[in-house]
Amino acid sequence: MQGVIFDFNGTLFLDNDKHVLAWNKISKEIRHCDISDKELHEHFNGVPNQLIIPYLMERACTNEEIKYYSTLKEQYYREYCLEDITNFHLTNGVISYFEFLIEHHIPMTIASASIKDNMDFFIESFHLNQWFDISKIVYDNGSYENKIAMYKKAAQNIHISIDDCIIYEDALSGITSAYQAGCTHIIVLDSAHKKNEYQQLPGVIQVIEDFSEVL
Repeated sequence: MQGVIFDFNGTLFLDNDKHVLAWNKISKEIRHCDISDKELHEHFNGVPNQLIIPYLMERACTNEEIKYYSTLKEQYYREYCLEDITNFHLTNGVISYFEFLIEHHIPMTIASASIKDNMDFFIESFHLNQWFDISKIVYDNGSYENKIAMYKKAAQNIHISIDDCIIYEDALSGITSAYQAGCTHIIVLDSAHKKNEYQQLPGVIQVIEDFSEVL
């Protein structure tokens, strides 16, 4: 493969529990109940906030409503991240993999459903500028219809055809989006422990526990 695109949440940073805690808090405020495991798998993981909030509200939302609840959810999320000092680090083995890609001059970037405040938080906290051209990172700035568009833009940013890229994902919706964007070389980080399910999905060539398996 000539290029690599990484999802971030649940792939480069194992933070699914923090998102669940934050979305549960928002769900309780909006509809007075927690989100179910089925909802988490089908409607939350890898899905941009502007699609999740109308789902919770069960109606179309104004831009102001989406911005309010999105900002609040991510504020909760960052608080949960900082509280869990032990687990606030990049996925095992991935720094060595970054260095391998750089050594072999393989372009790489990130395509994340995170909003700008969160991406800035990750860049600063994990010093991502050591390995990535920050200007080429794709995140949820409100201009992308879905993760499909984000992956297409990420491939454009590193000047590699998406069918010549490996995409690393962890969520069902993200895997589907990567395949629909034109990628047939998807490696899944099994942070959700659904290896048997993921192995059957179109485009998936490998399922891993962490990045030490790649090298």
